[in-house]
Amino acid sequence: MDLLRNRRKQAASTEPSIEPSLDVTSVPSLSGSASPPETWEEVDISSTDYARRRRELMEMMADLRSMGADALIALPSIVVIGGQSAGKSSLVEAVSGINVPRDSGTCTRCPMECNMSSHATSWSCTITLRIGFDSNGLDLQKPTNVRFGRTITDRSEFEVWLRRAQAAILNPNVPSSTFHTKTIEELRNIKNTLKFSRNVVCVSIEDPDATDLSFYDLPGLIQNEEAEIVALVKSLAEHYTEKKNTIILTTIPMSDDMENQQSMSLARAADPNGNRTIGVLTKPDTLGTGAINQRRKWVEIIEGRSEEHTLRHGFYCVRLPDDAERAQRLSRAESQRRAAEYFDTTSPWKDVIDRRRFGIPGFVSDISQLLIRLIEEALPRLREDVDTLLARCSKDFDELPPPLENDPQIEVLGRVNAFCDAFKSFVNGSHEDKRLAQRNRALYAIFKRDIRGTAPDFRPFNEPEGYVPLDDTEENMTLTERDPGVQAMGIYDIRRVIQEAIGWELPNNVPYQAKANLIAQFTKLWVTPSERCLAGVNNVLDQVIDTLISSHFGRFKVLEEYFGNLIRIQVDICKARAQDAVKTALEFPSGVKLETPEAKALRALAEAGYAGLQVSDLARLLPPDSFEEELVVMADVRAYYHVAYKRIIDHIPFTIEHALHHALAKQLSQSLLTSLLTDAASGPNFSERMKDLVSEDASIAQRRLMLSTRKERLLNIRRRLMTFSNSI
Repeated sequence: MDLLRNRRKQAASTEPSIEPSLDVTSVPSLSGSASPPETWEEVDISSTDYARRRRELMEMMADLRSMGADALIALPSIVVIGGQSAGKSSLVEAVSGINVPRDSGTCTRCPMECNMSSHATSWSCTITLRIGFDSNGLDLQKPTNVRFGRTITDRSEFEVWLRRAQAAILNPNVPSSTFHTKTIEELRNIKNTLKFSRNVVCVSIEDPDATDLSFYDLPGLIQNEEAEIVALVKSLAEHYTEKKNTIILTTIPMSDDMENQQSMSLARAADPNGNRTIGVLTKPDTLGTGAINQRRKWVEIIEGRSEEHTLRHGFYCVRLPDDAERAQRLSRAESQRRAAEYFDTTSPWKDVIDRRRFGIPGFVSDISQLLIRLIEEALPRLREDVDTLLARCSKDFDELPPPLENDPQIEVLGRVNAFCDAFKSFVNGSHEDKRLAQRNRALYAIFKRDIRGTAPDFRPFNEPEGYVPLDDTEENMTLTERDPGVQAMGIYDIRRVIQEAIGWELPNNVPYQAKANLIAQFTKLWVTPSERCLAGVNNVLDQVIDTLISSHFGRFKVLEEYFGNLIRIQVDICKARAQDAVKTALEFPSGVKLETPEAKALRALAEAGYAGLQVSDLARLLPPDSFEEELVVMADVRAYYHVAYKRIIDHIPFTIEHALHHALAKQLSQSLLTSLLTDAASGPNFSERMKDLVSEDASIAQRRLMLSTRKERLLNIRRRLMTFSNSI
């Protein structure tokens, strides 16, 4: 079952082929009259012009199949299916004039393609092995055609050569020439062969008495075998019959009811309307004279009067040699004569008007003409389909990165320099991708808002909870949410802070520690917004670095992994330094000299002409206030906050940019090149190390080879199609 699963999995993952646009329904029906359509009746299939064109068409289709075209485009074809005891082998022998293996209890494990040509003066045959699948049943990039043995000129030798070819197909790891001399008994005793293969034995027959025809003979459908083999044989039949321009020849023994035929069930599943199925009824001589009802039902089917079993191209009935007649080695002409005599003298067959429905000659002539018409109708679309596939293949090929042309050392150093230059342009904001600058500006704006939310909430009232603070605005920025760590503080809250800080100060002096404690309450809240801002900037940096690594080194996976690791090490180093720098910046928020409200007032009075005043003189300008100290502390701390706030919202972003982005951009090139040269110097060969770094990814190389092979195959198919004239 692994072969079946692999085949289905590959069919879902590989590039799709062109679905056929032509249906057999576009070709005139074979049924419904006592003779072929009028246009066909006028055709002398042995005439020089028609025979030449038919031969050329068949040769072209054989060439296309040998190129593997049927895996890419839907080629018109005929496929023969049937149960093991349905007379399928006898039908193939009667049509082709060759003998196929008939060992009891065996099942052919691979398809056979039979190409018949009448352009010959004597009988000859060649066998070719078409290897299009590996041992797991998966498509090969390019099918190979292996000539098997010599040209056969003696019909009696064909069967053993066919057995040898089938054995070679089932033993792909053994040279095919090994089987050229094996006897039938030796072939039967071969062990450890594949149970099944999708690879094809191609038989090309040249016979002056043959009709130009091509068909696939599939392994007989089985039921009394291992479940895996049963499923694989059925899967193969489904693979061939599901194609919309494939004619399905299903062999049906008249000794059994139509409803019991597995081949008909499979044909109905692929062709529900019966537009491209042809029924071939075998073993009519097994119906005794007393089987009146059975004979009547079969006559209704042959004449197209059965409502349950109707096919657009109808049914044919053939009498094939039995075991005794095969033992007599009757000629083809004698076998056909006996069959014609049987149908002309036996009831109820002799009473059917359409005599072409009986016997091999009429059947072969009709399906040959049907196939020719189908091919002629398909040719224009086949050319279009190949052109479509070629365009798609060329587009996919052009989208692949070109093979490396530079010296590996130049390539590596060039990509390192280009990466470093690109990162510098990101940091400077000159790159067309403004992601780093724009996202970081947004993060710094959020940081500014968060710091603004840490402003001290001083309310100069006895009961601060009873008052709503005024909107705190700065530079058109409205405070919408205070930091949860900020507590509203009133007059008595400030007095308590002052009292808790009193030491050995002189009377009427507010302790400096009181102001320091109040300042610490909001400056300690700056740590979390700063860390959050730095984390956001780090995330943006990681995204930019990943993008640049992929775009500059991604073509070569080894190079991408190598420099990706080195670059991320440098990024982590700069992140750690930036974190330390931010921490240091937060530890010294008071690095500015403050102008107290008293100093600001004295400076304003001096400018107004009242020079020489002292701070003690200011008290005379105000009425006595019992909370003067608390109000002064509030004013001093609030003034300090405004100055420190403006400093910190500039200093932290500057610190991050300098310690992280600019530092990384400055040291990146030198650190990468130093690491590269150090690693290369420690190895055996610098040039080989550079070559390894820019070795192409295996998947890209494989895809380039696949597309190149596919394109070559399509071009060959196109050339073969174009060499054939579409005019009759």
